Amino acid sequence: MIPNVLTIAGTDPTGGAGIQADLKAFSANGAYGMSVVTAVVAQNTRGVGSIVAMEPEFVAEQIAAVFEDVRVDAVKIGMVANADIADAIRQSLDTYAQCPVVLDPVMVAKSGDHLMQQDDVEAIRERLVPRATLITPNLPEASVLLDRDVEMSSLEEMHASLEELRALGSQWVLLKGGHLGGEESIDILTGHETVELTAPRVDTINDHGTGCTLSAAIAALLPRHGYIDAVRQAKKYLTAALRHADELDVGAGHGPVHHFHALWNNAPLQLQGAQR
Repeated sequence: MIPNVLTIAGTDPTGGAGIQADLKAFSANGAYGMSVVTAVVAQNTRGVGSIVAMEPEFVAEQIAAVFEDVRVDAVKIGMVANADIADAIRQSLDTYAQCPVVLDPVMVAKSGDHLMQQDDVEAIRERLVPRATLITPNLPEASVLLDRDVEMSSLEEMHASLEELRALGSQWVLLKGGHLGGEESIDILTGHETVELTAPRVDTINDHGTGCTLSAAIAALLPRHGYIDAVRQAKKYLTAALRHADELDVGAGHGPVHHFHALWNNAPLQLQGAQR
């Protein structure tokens, strides 16, 4: 059975992050994608211009429209925008969701732009993290969740933070170490057990939407795999998408990863001389 997976997130008109990236990652990993918009974001590969948040009641109505008609096998939550929307999502999940919930605590864009007010972070920490079955913070996001001023700078510090992150309430934590640098990208998954997941670091500036893509791929894979296997496969998928990212020509800044690298490489597009 093909899983139905829902993303609750903000938009990216250039298609590299947010809901657009989530839907691509769902499809590339064999899931049918559905979406609920929390915010419309004017952004591109160079940065974020402005954000228009949806009314919380409208976010709840979108979620209800999906769950009242469609079997939902997993949920991915990305950009929440503000505390009222976080509350609306939590109430909706409590009413409807009996499936894995993957929370990517999106607070800062790749460009460094803040995507939500600092005062709203507490709502993510207290309302959504305990409701999630898996959270996927990178090192800056983990520091925000733990209310720390100094970002982790070593694998040892990452391991030392796992217990405190788990104490926030999710069943599993995927702490992503991409910001450490080095020849390898090392993430740590902890839940019923703890494992390190390592992949070669890909030398490309086209890494827009990596966090969205990874968490969405995990959500797409969870209905058919255990947590460790789903995360391992999703990381392998993202690494390949990064490796093929330079095949795309999208934007003048941090371009997107190549979500459909496997499909398009097997069936190359004939752009020149194509028949209409």
